[in-house]
Amino acid sequence: MKRRTLLTGLLAGTAALSAPAGLRQVLAAQSEAPALLRITRRTIEVNGKPAGVFGLQRADGTPGLRFVAGEQFHVLLKNETAEATLVHWHGLTPPWESDGVPDAPMALLAGGEERTYAFPVGQAGTFWMHAHTLQEQQLLAAPLIVESPDDAAADEQPVVILLHDFSFKPPEELLAGLTGAASGGMAGMDMGGMNMEGTDMGGMDMSSEGMAMDLNDIEYDAYLANDRTLDDPEVVAVERGGRVRLRIINGATATAFTIDLGGLDGELIAVDGQDVVPSRGTRFPISMGQRLDLRVQLPSEAGTFPVLALREGAPQRTGIILQTGGASLAKVATEGASAGPVLDLTLEASLRAISPLAVRTPTSQFAVALVGDMTAYLWGLQADRPLLVDRGDRVEVTMTNNTMMAHPMHLHGHHFQVVAIDGQRIEGAVRDTVLLPPMRSVTIAVDAGNPGQWAFHCHHLYHMASGMMSTFGYRT
Repeated sequence: MKRRTLLTGLLAGTAALSAPAGLRQVLAAQSEAPALLRITRRTIEVNGKPAGVFGLQRADGTPGLRFVAGEQFHVLLKNETAEATLVHWHGLTPPWESDGVPDAPMALLAGGEERTYAFPVGQAGTFWMHAHTLQEQQLLAAPLIVESPDDAAADEQPVVILLHDFSFKPPEELLAGLTGAASGGMAGMDMGGMNMEGTDMGGMDMSSEGMAMDLNDIEYDAYLANDRTLDDPEVVAVERGGRVRLRIINGATATAFTIDLGGLDGELIAVDGQDVVPSRGTRFPISMGQRLDLRVQLPSEAGTFPVLALREGAPQRTGIILQTGGASLAKVATEGASAGPVLDLTLEASLRAISPLAVRTPTSQFAVALVGDMTAYLWGLQADRPLLVDRGDRVEVTMTNNTMMAHPMHLHGHHFQVVAIDGQRIEGAVRDTVLLPPMRSVTIAVDAGNPGQWAFHCHHLYHMASGMMSTFGYRT
């Protein structure tokens, strides 16, 4: 890799927090062999051309991992590529040492190396795993599904959809095109100014007055659903009159989508792996890093039913096809007649958690401003004070987006509840990633129960790589 990690410099500035005297041993005594997860290189076809990408595959070559709630996450991660990398278990709450952020605290896994992980997998839900480096852009990601004991007995067919944005250009070149850096990555940036308050944006005009919303900063070559475009979509055979549970993961690095069920009516039953009071609709927004679980009842007659992901503010789209009764397939164009919707907080404001946090008065409250300069392509998080907490705290963090781009904010190692939007209190969804549209404010509540120095960042890969990352740290 040209840059050993895009995160080391960002997290290094938070090193005022003392590291543990020694890493706790991750490998626990196990009576069974761990599940093998292979980091591989593979070739897929995109727009009629071969594309070299990464893969995360089980021993039999199938992508991703699947567990039952309450099991041990006992995994042997083997890097079969020539590049150093590491995998983050997005949505799980492992010990900090196993989180998968390079050098926080574990080093990258060199080519040919392997590492064993062992910790409780936790509750059921739709999760995923991905590199916490620019390799995420090259499809180093896969589903991580944790089923409840009731899921196997449910009279419904599970269908997993992993969305990606794809470029034939290497991610270093994409980032260099945004930052203007000749060498790619962050080599030309002074990382000494990175701290828990975010990037030092001093001297830059942070005013948004007169600026228009900026929806997309990269034009990709293709948009993928399960590695395929709509020129050759995945077709999933389903039963007439049957019920389908769609587990949709937005693994795109810089693209938000709206899920469009077309003529089908969907029931939203979970976000980010956390159950919500069901709500019905045909279109559901999903930003980078987020997940949706949608239950769909199929009609009794034979037919084909596209499940589409509409690119925000643009006509491009991707998706899969549900097919019943051997119905003939009609081609679905990769571009629609109109642009996809702009994501907002309408759905977020209406969501209600099935299992909300207990009612408590917060013991720690923080304010974090999301700031940036689109021209210089510098982004940051500016907190009113370092995000330091004690175990047992009820923490509230109010995030205010002072930029004209949206930012999906992700907290590692925890699940939080959305408790206010623009200052209006709600009893919202429990999540791990929440969208901050331009000039909007969201307050989250989290119970501090998993000690460590946890990454807290925008899940737009290139915003994170350009400074929009901090640490949610525990005092030691």
